[in-house]
Amino acid sequence: MYKEVNEHGYYGIYGGAYIPEMLQKNVDELRVKYLEITQDSSFKAEFEDLMRNYVGRPTPLFHAKKLSAKYGFKIYLKREDLCHTGSHKLNNVIGQALLAKRLGKKKIIAETGAGQHGVASATAAALLGLECTVIMGELDMQRQQPNVMRMKMLGAEVIPATTGTKTLNDACNEAIRYWMSNNENTHYLLGSVVGPHPYPDMVAKFQSIISEEIAKQLLNLEGRSHPDAILACVGGGSNAAGAFYHFIDDQRVALYGAEAGGCGPDSGKTAATLTIGTDGIIHGFKTILMQTEDGQVCDAHSISAGLDYPGVGPLHAHLHSTRRGVYLPINDEEAIKAAFELTREEGIIPALESSHALALLPKLKMKPTDIVVVNLSGRGDKDMATYIEVMNNM
Repeated sequence: MYKEVNEHGYYGIYGGAYIPEMLQKNVDELRVKYLEITQDSSFKAEFEDLMRNYVGRPTPLFHAKKLSAKYGFKIYLKREDLCHTGSHKLNNVIGQALLAKRLGKKKIIAETGAGQHGVASATAAALLGLECTVIMGELDMQRQQPNVMRMKMLGAEVIPATTGTKTLNDACNEAIRYWMSNNENTHYLLGSVVGPHPYPDMVAKFQSIISEEIAKQLLNLEGRSHPDAILACVGGGSNAAGAFYHFIDDQRVALYGAEAGGCGPDSGKTAATLTIGTDGIIHGFKTILMQTEDGQVCDAHSISAGLDYPGVGPLHAHLHSTRRGVYLPINDEEAIKAAFELTREEGIIPALESSHALALLPKLKMKPTDIVVVNLSGRGDKDMATYIEVMNNM
């Protein structure tokens, strides 16, 4: 079994909880209660109702006929971009916000890179009557102004992280510091399969609704409940964990993750963690991360504000180290090319994160009868400033 953590919160040698004493009480409370609460029938009923009637699930599984003809195998797109707020992020956020209320918390703190998790968090807080503070890198706030304004319109306080590269890694650092100072009535609503146990397991389980739907939809469309391969982008790795989840222990399904190669893995401007990283500890968990020989975390770079994270979720580190999953770097130019290809072939503008997954298609060697599912994790509205800049330079 690859997808289940052990009693200490490890996938193989990755995971665990490396936290300061001030957060021990909060993390222990979450570890002890989250499975009990989320497996309660009334919690499940409320979560499933909101997934169906608020988020808009199930999302479609779309047969991309022109892309299929171009690449020579059958390609389906899992349309997470059609979720309310424009990405897969709301699946996990609704689950954690409901959990926070049952834990008696009044406020949520969240970090965000591209802004999608921040918008989802602010949305859930507005819906469920929680206070919301979002930490976002100052550079990311400039790159993702529309999402910053959405968060504020939804009533969230948005605080810039002004240290380091002023991107997602720095926002995570600041969010943990904020939580340490406000730990009594605040739930830290982590957006990816990262952080101390039980966050990676909890977020993966909330996002597993994606692969659960894929299996049911393929059975209806193709007469079988599994594809031959699933493709997803990986920063921290929440959408990939959700798309892989029900197929991880099924060896008939190949799992492909697209890392953000940036300007190239050897360029010094990259976020290809699994390609060049080594074992280490970041943000409360053991994983593979980009670091110097003396353990200093390296700055990450990607054209996508949602993928420039120097580490990766422990589930993905485990799948990579055991060779159950294949993770390949996609550079910025390849991602842009894939985004424009999908736009012009199928009339769908993808998020820059999703375009990394799409850029894996020309690298696959599949048979004409094979079925490949690409998880389209988010829509491209938020990235229009980058796309416009590219078009102006064509």
